[in-house]
Amino acid sequence: MSEIGAFESALRARRDAGGKILVPYITGGLGDDWLETLRAVADAGADGIEIGIPFSDPVMDGPTIQEANDRALEHGATPASILSAVKDADIGVPLAVMTYYNIAFRAGDVRFANDLASAGISAAILPDLPLEETGEWTEAADDAGIETILLAAPTAPDDRLPLICERSRGFVYGVGLLGITGVRASLAQSAMDIAGRLKSVTDKPVLVGVGVGTPEQAVQVSTVSDGVVVGSAIVNRMLAGAGPEGVAELVAEFRSALDA
Repeated sequence: MSEIGAFESALRARRDAGGKILVPYITGGLGDDWLETLRAVADAGADGIEIGIPFSDPVMDGPTIQEANDRALEHGATPASILSAVKDADIGVPLAVMTYYNIAFRAGDVRFANDLASAGISAAILPDLPLEETGEWTEAADDAGIETILLAAPTAPDDRLPLICERSRGFVYGVGLLGITGVRASLAQSAMDIAGRLKSVTDKPVLVGVGVGTPEQAVQVSTVSDGVVVGSAIVNRMLAGAGPEGVAELVAEFRSALDA
C-alpha cells in the first residue's frame, strides 16, 4: 500500500469523524466564473471537488455534462487553460480531475501526470481506461503523486472488485447504474448493491456516483456507501446560469442532508 495522498486523506478524515463524504463535480471552463464556483462549492461543505476537463466525446456522460463540455470547448477551454487557472487558485479542498484517457495519452502519461501535480491537483479519474490497461498511466501518476481513482461498474464480477479497490487511490468510485450520467427520478437498486459489494472488500472510501441527483438519493445510498459524487444536478445549475451562489446553495443542501 502506497502512502495515502491528500484527496484520500481528506475523505478519510470526514469518514473517521463519523460523517458522510460529498464530492461535487464542476465542469472546468464552463462560464467565466467557474473558479469562483469551485471556491463557493468548497465553502459550502465539499470534501473534495472533481473538475471535469472537457472532452469532445465524453462517452460516460449524458446530455447535461455533454452540453457543459461543448459550451466550455466553444469558450476555448483546454486542459492547459484549466490547469493554469487552477494552479494559482486557492480552493481550500483537494481537487481531482475527471477526463478521458485520450487527453492524457495525447500529452503523454508522464507529462500529463506532472502537469496535474504542478497545478496542485491531487487525483485523476480516467473512466475509459480499464484496470488491465492502467499500467503506464498509474506508474506515471504514482511517481508524480497523483491518486488514480478507479471505477467499479455494477456488472463487475465479484473477483474483479478487490483488484479495482487494491489499485484505486483517493477513493473507489462505485458506478450507481448502467448507463450515462444524469439526474433520475429515483435511485437505482444497483447503486445500493455496488456500494455494499465494494464496502465488503475494501477499507478505502467508497463513493457512489452516476444517478445520484437529489439530497434524498444521496442520503439513501450513503446508508451503505461512505458518501457520494454529484455531477449532473450541479452542472444543471451551472448551465442555467445560477452563478457560484446558486451552485453553492445546492451543494449546501446536499451537505445538510448528509449531516442530518
